[in-house]
Amino acid sequence: MMLPARADIKAGVKVTIVTKANQRSGELTEGIVKDILTKSPRHPHGIKVRLECGLVGRVREILV
Repeated sequence: MMLPARADIKAGVKVTIVTKANQRSGELTEGIVKDILTKSPRHPHGIKVRLECGLVGRVREILV
C-alpha cells in the first residue's frame, strides 16, 4: 500500500490516521488536518499530522 506523500497533505484536508495507541490494532481515526508534523517528503510509516480535534497520528489515506 502506497502511503500519501507530504506534498499531497494540506491543512483542512480530511484524512484517516492511525494513532500511536492503535498501531497494533490498526484502528483508523477520521479527521481534518490542522498541522503537518513530519518534515521529510515521505515516511515509511506515514506522514505524522495533528488533527483539528487534537489527536496525533500517521496518515493512511486522504479522503475525498
